[in-house]
Amino acid sequence: MADKEFNGVINLDVRDSVPDWSPYELPTAKEGAPNVLVVLYDDTGMATWSPYGGRVNMPTLQRLADNGLTYTQWHTTALCSPTRSCLLTGRNHTTNRVASIMEGTNGFPGQAGQIPEECATVGHILQDNGYSTFWLGKNHNVPEEDNSAGASRKQWPLQQGFDRFYGFLGGETNNWYPDLAEDNHYIDQPYTPEEGYHLSKDLADRAIKMLRDQNASNPSKPWYMWFCPGANHAPHHAPQEYIDKYKGAFDDGYDAYREWVLARMIERGILPEGTELNPWNPVAEDQANPADHVTPWDELGEDEKRLFARMAEVFAGFSEYTDAQVGRIIDYLEETGQLENTIVFYCADNGASGEGSDAGSVNENKFFNNYPDDLAENLAMLDQLGSPETYNHYPTGWAAAFSTPFQMFKRYSQYSGGTCDPLVIHWPAGIQAKGEVRHQYHHVTDIVPTILELASLEMPEVYRGVEQEPLPGVSMAYSFDSADAPTLKKRQYYCMLGTRGIWQDGWKAAATHAPLTGKGHFDQDRWELYHVDEDRSESKNLAEQYPEKVQELVAAWFEEAEKYHGLPLDDRSALEMITVERPQAEPPRDRYVYYPGSGAVPEGVAVNVRGRSYKIIADVDISDGAEGVIFAHGSRFGGHALFLQDGKLHYVYNFLGIPPEQTFVSEPLTPGPHALGMEFIREGAGPHKESVGTTNLYVDDQVVASGEMRAQIGKFTLCGDGLCVGFDSADAVSRSYRAPFTFTGGKILGVAVDVSDESYLDLETEALAALARD
Repeated sequence: MADKEFNGVINLDVRDSVPDWSPYELPTAKEGAPNVLVVLYDDTGMATWSPYGGRVNMPTLQRLADNGLTYTQWHTTALCSPTRSCLLTGRNHTTNRVASIMEGTNGFPGQAGQIPEECATVGHILQDNGYSTFWLGKNHNVPEEDNSAGASRKQWPLQQGFDRFYGFLGGETNNWYPDLAEDNHYIDQPYTPEEGYHLSKDLADRAIKMLRDQNASNPSKPWYMWFCPGANHAPHHAPQEYIDKYKGAFDDGYDAYREWVLARMIERGILPEGTELNPWNPVAEDQANPADHVTPWDELGEDEKRLFARMAEVFAGFSEYTDAQVGRIIDYLEETGQLENTIVFYCADNGASGEGSDAGSVNENKFFNNYPDDLAENLAMLDQLGSPETYNHYPTGWAAAFSTPFQMFKRYSQYSGGTCDPLVIHWPAGIQAKGEVRHQYHHVTDIVPTILELASLEMPEVYRGVEQEPLPGVSMAYSFDSADAPTLKKRQYYCMLGTRGIWQDGWKAAATHAPLTGKGHFDQDRWELYHVDEDRSESKNLAEQYPEKVQELVAAWFEEAEKYHGLPLDDRSALEMITVERPQAEPPRDRYVYYPGSGAVPEGVAVNVRGRSYKIIADVDISDGAEGVIFAHGSRFGGHALFLQDGKLHYVYNFLGIPPEQTFVSEPLTPGPHALGMEFIREGAGPHKESVGTTNLYVDDQVVASGEMRAQIGKFTLCGDGLCVGFDSADAVSRSYRAPFTFTGGKILGVAVDVSDESYLDLETEALAALARD
């Protein structure tokens, strides 16, 4: 927008001049413009929550639904980063270059992970037109290589149109020990779980503080707040009293739950009479992903039933506890007279998550390492589920059940099990209807057009000198007071991890390809056809009856994919996708040198020791009683650490949190300068592609311990618990000490991590000389 012309009078003397402030005044929002609160949960199928008939009690959401609108055909992209990019810009995810999660990007126009300048954000537009803008909780739209202290901030929230940010940048985080950032920098969590910390509570505290500050200084200025808790993404963490609320609630199992919840959904008008359930494992065997298999409840053993029921209890407690924290925000808005003119969108970003495998998991990171879960190991942690001791996730059976009545779950963009999600809209000042249901077909790209219409704004054709991509969505405002209004949306394409589908005028075509299979051969995909207007559960494949309709919709999919950069398709495994080599601000090298006094280095930019031999060499000068962490990377759910304890050097490799820890220990050390380190010599791959080999522990030039070891080829964490020197951040790698276990009783000059093929002894002198020079 060009500056207004100055219309004052300028003379030599200010006393003879006339000012004109109009070119310099900041824009203000229209009189009576609504506040906007978007509450975005993760990984939640439509059959989960109580307003939709589900068994997970959500008092705050129910309160909003009773005084607002419940939408039954609101859709997402089937995955978190892509959906969040749509909520951020209003464009399709591949237009935003976010075809997958930020850890799965590759070098193609729709998949590069950098939201382009052609896609201005809703934050920017509202901020430029008199709104305050706040973002709490999950981000997952910062490229992995930019998730570090020294990286570009271009894609961070404050550069995307937000005045304030408090939360985490990655795809998930430990709710007891989160990886936190505030505005443009990283911070430590403010207090510990023993002192009552939980991420959901902390986020609500911060949200209320931001709103309280706003109300104190600029009470007439409207605001936009995006509140994104870690729930319901794994790890499922909750206070024990909320877990205990659901004791026995899921003992009937996920088969029974599907039958029970479908009847309630029909009774509440969420689904029409006659809606049918889909069978377990509906994808044909030649196309299915074995990791997404569901074992029917009656085929499980008693131990499995007990474990799986408990996992659902923990998940439910996590969800309700977080809803209670959202309730504190709603209560604050009501107490301050702001709730009446605040439009609340309460929703989820994709279907229920199947990343816990058929067996459930006490450590979801196994999924990203292609490593199977073990029933005995999981059972041993039964009473610890939901606590800091676990990184738990329920099995695929619950993912399918919480996505009733649809096929499949998260990641499956061709089926509503992955894309049809809960959405409640509450706005007393602008919506007359109370407690009603809306069935119009909508998509996440429709939220930004809705917000802009209610704020009396438009997405500009040119923003900051850049021609903008048009908004493909439609405003949902027409549906607010008209239950019978026809759907204004005409077409929506879907594309995710090799899956694809398209909805058009009440019909849907779905390719049978499953995600993350590595099967390829997309030209051989079979296409199914569903008349969604008549068959909400997509249970009747009409492809053979209407082949012309299939051809019409497949052609429409390719038209949309061409327009929105939907190709190429990528169905590689999660491990293959997250370990792709991507451009880095720092050139790759064989040796990384780290020094004490810096914060944790995020895994995306830290030295990569996965799937290879490596050496760690620390130059230290110790006195009697020296102890603490020299080097640590990861957490109790996967990582490794070099530390002094009881006068001895220890190296621990914690392989995916599976006990026992692999431990190598020296004899007591003498005071004085030492080169302390280890080397792992990779000799091959285990049955699940994990590295296997030999580890040697060194004190100076002597091997003081040696033995077999296995190491991860996938990441230690999807986000958080980075590489540390002189301390261990957040959750400790080894159970033999408590974080931060800061190094004391001496000095760490530096730590070198080497991934070259040179031997430890050849490197020792050179590495110590380099550390001494630096």
